[in-house]
Amino acid sequence: MSEDTQRFLDRLAEARADRAGEPTWIAARRQAGAARFEAMGFPTRRDEAWKYTDVRAIARGDFALAADADFSPASAATLTLPIDAYRLTFVDGIFSASLSQLDGLPEGVSLQPLSVALAENHEAVGGPLGRLTGVEFSPFSALNTAFMEEGAVLRLAPGTVVEKPIILQFLSRNGEAPVMSHPRVLVQAGGRSEATLVEHHVGEEGAANFTNLVAEVILERNAMLTHYKLQEAPLADLHVASIHVEQARDSRYTSFNLNLGGALVRTDLISELNGENATSDFYGLFYGEGRQHVDSHTLANHNAPRTFSNENYKGILDDRSHGVFNGKVVVKPDSQKIEGFQSNANLLLSDRAEIDAKPELEIYADDVKCTHGCTTGQLDEKAIYALRARGIDRQTARGLLTLAFAGEVLEAVGLDAIAERVELAVAGKLPERFNLAGLVETAVALGDE
Repeated sequence: MSEDTQRFLDRLAEARADRAGEPTWIAARRQAGAARFEAMGFPTRRDEAWKYTDVRAIARGDFALAADADFSPASAATLTLPIDAYRLTFVDGIFSASLSQLDGLPEGVSLQPLSVALAENHEAVGGPLGRLTGVEFSPFSALNTAFMEEGAVLRLAPGTVVEKPIILQFLSRNGEAPVMSHPRVLVQAGGRSEATLVEHHVGEEGAANFTNLVAEVILERNAMLTHYKLQEAPLADLHVASIHVEQARDSRYTSFNLNLGGALVRTDLISELNGENATSDFYGLFYGEGRQHVDSHTLANHNAPRTFSNENYKGILDDRSHGVFNGKVVVKPDSQKIEGFQSNANLLLSDRAEIDAKPELEIYADDVKCTHGCTTGQLDEKAIYALRARGIDRQTARGLLTLAFAGEVLEAVGLDAIAERVELAVAGKLPERFNLAGLVETAVALGDE
């Protein structure tokens, strides 16, 4: 066992002293997670799934566990999305009641911190928890299970429609020493329920913490969930997440995976389409600058006939940033009459930026419609020249064309506050004197010529 693995196991041993009274099944799962992590250790670039992502910055880090959730309300307000919503807030992985807003939750909606849900009814939570993302999935899921203590549990009763978004806000502090957190999110959406879930990762400038999140989403028949993951953590933060979705018949899961921050970011998104007419829509946009590294892995498993998946991921990379996209569609035997579409386009704003893209199809049925495509390029100098001929400086022209490239994903975003955050990061602060909408339209037209 390596010193890096042992360091994390030592932290786990230190935390066990505070968990003496927890249910036996939780202790057993923690032990299983710790044992699996000890056996696997951190992944290396020799592992195919981690071929392009070096996690030594995480493995060699000396991360403590946060002791409190103190955070200035004024500072939190500047980071919080201006959306009328129900909100659970976590500070370095610890629930903050003072920064949360749960007033007025409609009947049929249960939104609780994981610690509270386990204390009140651990048997009801224990059944689905860990069923989709077990300790075998990856070393990080095993590590999350070993440290699992806090997070969020969202349960929607059948037929419940939640009008306002539900936000899970994860704040990262710039403290004296780096800390780690291992949030666990569980969503159970009953039949015919509808909701919008926003997962927002953000923090104080200079924070250099490690977040290792696991989310499990269970959609029953005809349930619909729109899931925004807006990751704009401080540029020194390290972020690993896995999202595993199980879909019953006629359900629809729409994912917006928007990555703007973090030094090292890895997201795994898996959808299990288990019932006829189940649909998953994956929209992704990652933007990197400096030496940021952003890795997106997606998988749509068509386990039943007449299921549908659609994926559109775009990457924008500047300076010496590095992007990874691995999208996979698997059609199981006898899963006939499915449709699976996948598109990945990447824009390199610098000669030193790099992208490793690997779209994949595995088809074991014959009556299917599946396509995938991948492109990588740079800004069109002719389009830049055409915009400059209209009195626009070069920097603004580049920003407009970059924004136009991202437009296909941004147009699908249904929450203005999120779209505006992404637009500002992608295009920069464009001069207010310009008609942004009109110029973007012109940039799109020029790019198509």
